[in-house]
Amino acid sequence: MATPPIGLTHAAVHIHHVPPRRRCVRHCGILIRSAAGTGTGTGSSVAATDTLSAAFWDYNLLFRSQRNECPDPVPLRVTEGAIPPDFPTGTYYLAGPGMFSDDHGSTVHPLDGHGYLRSFRFHPGERTVHYSARYVETAAKREESGDGGGGGGASWRFTHRGPFSVLQGGKKVGNVKVMKNVANTSVLRWGGRLLCLWEGGEPYEMDPRTLETLGPFDLLGLAGPNDEKPPGNAPARRTQRPWLQETGLDVAAHLLRPVLGGVFNMPGKRMLAHYKVDPRRGRLLMVACNAEDMLLPRSNFTFCGQFTHLNCSNHPRLRLVHNVSMARPPPAEYDAHFVLVQKREFVVPDHLLIHDWACTDSHYVLLGNRIKLDIPGLLLAVTGTHPMVAALAVDPSRQSTPVYLLPRSPEAVASGRDWSVPIEAPSQMWSVHVGNAFEEENRRGGLDIRLHMSGCSYQWFHFHRMFGYNWHNKKLDPSFMNAVKAKEWLPRLVQVTIELDKRGAYRRCSVRRLSDQCTRPADFPAINQSHANQRNRFIYACAASGSRRFLPYFPFDSVVKLGVSDGSARWWSTDGRKFVGEPVFIPTGDGEDDGYVLLVEYAVSEHRCNLVVLDARQIGKRNALVAKLEVPGHLTFPMGFHGFWGDE
Repeated sequence: MATPPIGLTHAAVHIHHVPPRRRCVRHCGILIRSAAGTGTGTGSSVAATDTLSAAFWDYNLLFRSQRNECPDPVPLRVTEGAIPPDFPTGTYYLAGPGMFSDDHGSTVHPLDGHGYLRSFRFHPGERTVHYSARYVETAAKREESGDGGGGGGASWRFTHRGPFSVLQGGKKVGNVKVMKNVANTSVLRWGGRLLCLWEGGEPYEMDPRTLETLGPFDLLGLAGPNDEKPPGNAPARRTQRPWLQETGLDVAAHLLRPVLGGVFNMPGKRMLAHYKVDPRRGRLLMVACNAEDMLLPRSNFTFCGQFTHLNCSNHPRLRLVHNVSMARPPPAEYDAHFVLVQKREFVVPDHLLIHDWACTDSHYVLLGNRIKLDIPGLLLAVTGTHPMVAALAVDPSRQSTPVYLLPRSPEAVASGRDWSVPIEAPSQMWSVHVGNAFEEENRRGGLDIRLHMSGCSYQWFHFHRMFGYNWHNKKLDPSFMNAVKAKEWLPRLVQVTIELDKRGAYRRCSVRRLSDQCTRPADFPAINQSHANQRNRFIYACAASGSRRFLPYFPFDSVVKLGVSDGSARWWSTDGRKFVGEPVFIPTGDGEDDGYVLLVEYAVSEHRCNLVVLDARQIGKRNALVAKLEVPGHLTFPMGFHGFWGDE
């Protein structure tokens, strides 16, 4: 029987209750209890209140606004287990939204919520963890918060629509404040700098200790609609389109750029929130797209962030070196600065939306999500009665997935393979997140490229229904993500294998489940990052246990450890009305699974958040839970998106 719409059981919804403002109180001492009820199986115990109403409110409490900041670190209380003595000293940063409802009747989509950066600083020698949290002081945040700073002001008024939302209490018709950079998607610490990233604009730099916002970080001088490319670095372009059609697209792009930049204040290039780290070369890789790509059947990708840093213990100066030729290797030595060692640009003749991507030693890998322009939706979006994302629709017209292998190394360039022609993976899926990608020489002298990733159905990735947001009634209804058909629609963990011959020509491609023992929805794949871009044995991900009647598939309530070689699946699940966020692996030794898995447990029915430490080797056993630490109740925060672990 299909799950009825949960939102229909409630006539009125106030999903973002705001507790009274309170000051951070420093708690002394640590209370340690004996471990009990660690929930090691796939069928966690469920509270008796597994009803439609409980499911609705549990889901909505995941996105309850938190106006309080915590600039002064407070120690967390250990409620189960103990902080292990071999846990490294470092900080876990978690990015995500913090504010969803203003004081004038507007509720925004979770993706448009203002960025709220959380920090968990581990001091294993003292057996303590200190928590702090602050809003990212973006330009939009300063304008919309009543006090112009501090987050706990008396009044908030949303003035920016954001790409995914409709304002109920603000200006609709004629409101061109669409690009609301909320810096809420991911966080990165590199070369002494801490950056909060968003999908449509430049990152914001934060102080790694105090979480104070230092300002926007113009990573490569890409901000603004009229950025100029460095000489000798023209975009690589190959296309099968007639020259007249290609010229028409050039003219359209030329006309759109000043409109998008001048009227809607969209940057000429938008940085993607997902980055990659090449641990063997010590490089950070990032990618940007052109603003007009959303509206035209052509995509521009600038892989512009191959930075090398060595001995970056202090805040470095910023030095950018453009136009380093791929025909020669990068310099052999670097000082303690950011140095751009390579920049590559590609024009792909396809209308794509990219959220995450991959890289190997020789290639940048894009799994294309095909989209198309929705003209009626565009007209409604311009009126302000529909969100701007209504101008786009998924394009499921082809029953395959385009995979673009773009040359990164001189060898890949020299192969002469036409990279503008995608490899069509034999199953249609919407690429969500990539856990790892690597390449190995095969027996024929060619190359095997493997990707471990999550992908969902085009039917599930619905622009108008992401997170269950309904801009008409300000509700978040999880029933769409938990319908009977959603079991096959939600993200799954898969392996994509591409074989190239010794000349670099494509031979075959296959897609299969990473494990036949993990058939439930799963996402946010993570690995031991020291094994990135090489063959790995294990993957950790969020997953659904299926134990709740009305929320069987999403949000996730478990962590699964997959054995890539043997297809094994080992589980750790929460108990009762709790959910989990993205896992992050913390290495402590030489073995690939020698370390701990960090994640946040959202005990929504208790209005609590807990930081959970799991022993990676013990996942699937009763002693997997090492420690659980409780965030003070008045600082309970909404669901986070992506995190980063930084050793001290």
